[in-house]
Amino acid sequence: MRITRIDIEGRQGRYASITRRQGSRWIEITILTPYQPDGKDHRIAADADERELWNQASNLHLAIEGRQGTNSDIHDYLRELQRFAD
Repeated sequence: MRITRIDIEGRQGRYASITRRQGSRWIEITILTPYQPDGKDHRIAADADERELWNQASNLHLAIEGRQGTNSDIHDYLRELQRFAD
């Protein structure tokens, strides 16, 4: 089994899609908010270390939930990014 896409719904019309195409070395994240309805794209290397993944998870949480997260909040987003990491 291979997961190729996860969609996340946050607060007040905030969404994200996390994808990784087969053979790609990048995890791609698209964030849609009321302020950016066309989306904003982010990428992180699939072989990024835990610190880099954690930072991306923290930024993702902030964008989707509209507030800074606690460690356990961020960990939930980290776990989703790890599904796509090498």
